[in-house]
Amino acid sequence: MFEAFRKEILQYESVGIFSHIRPDGDCIGAQVAMALWLEKNGVRALAFNDHEVPASLTWLADYFPIELPEEELTAQCDAFLVVDGNAPHRFGSFEVHQHQFPRPTFMIDHHPDPVDVFDHAISVDDASSTCELVYNLIAGHDETQLDEQICKALYTGVVTDTGSFQFASVAPETMEVAAALMRHGGFRPPEVVERVFSNKSLNQLQLLSLALDSLTLYENNQIAIMTVTKGMLEKTRTRSEDCDGLVNFALNVDGVKAAVLLKDIDDQGVKLSLRSRSEVDVNEWARELGGGGHKKAAGALHPGPLDSAIHDIIKIGVKQLKRLEDEKVLP
Repeated sequence: MFEAFRKEILQYESVGIFSHIRPDGDCIGAQVAMALWLEKNGVRALAFNDHEVPASLTWLADYFPIELPEEELTAQCDAFLVVDGNAPHRFGSFEVHQHQFPRPTFMIDHHPDPVDVFDHAISVDDASSTCELVYNLIAGHDETQLDEQICKALYTGVVTDTGSFQFASVAPETMEVAAALMRHGGFRPPEVVERVFSNKSLNQLQLLSLALDSLTLYENNQIAIMTVTKGMLEKTRTRSEDCDGLVNFALNVDGVKAAVLLKDIDDQGVKLSLRSRSEVDVNEWARELGGGGHKKAAGALHPGPLDSAIHDIIKIGVKQLKRLEDEKVLP
């Protein structure tokens, strides 16, 4: 899989790399690392995203620029690569550019149920992160190309998508990849982790306070619901990306098996971020609403209003909780 992928993608002169909209550490880390690696091997790389890079990750964009996918840029690409997503709609305007300039399309991702529209794909749904897969791709080609910037980019994706190595997706191989990245990159975790996590503004902490005030427990304290509204963002002078990670505070409540953050901040609907522990599969919840993700972390979009979104997600969650209790999977 990796060898064939490498052989195919390195034959092109110019590759446009798309990371998914509302970018996170895994997609930006994978995108930057792939761009740097392609250029080491004589392939011109262009990196695209429809949305701004979050403030906590802009230092990665200093390693390689991430631009808006303007027509004059995408037209220069001989092939396209999408990272950390396995369906074209996850990449914003990517489908428009692919339709306008049909090109061979590559995909690297670790989410389940990929759409079968890509010419070449690396898809491993039990990998901890897309960055873990990119590490294997590069290391299998030439370990000496794992320089400090590539390794820090990949470590960012691994550490963020594993919840700092707390999630069930972490396997011994994940820790071995993390160690190899530190070794090849010549850095220690704080050099990455502090840049990603230890830079919260007072405004962001005020937003956290308001979100925690909204926290409500349902179904014998097994489901935790938090909300963020447009008014809360305006009051704290924060943005949508400042909500990243808030849902994990709800999941930390004793007895909670699943937590949902509902963001009612624009006219597009209510955005849901779902997290779980134990045997609860929030990917099932998200898929009922047209979304998806992993068993322990998923997302979806509800048309709203907020009260209806809360009602529907609790109804879906209760149904699964009762089934798991009947199967004696949950205590």
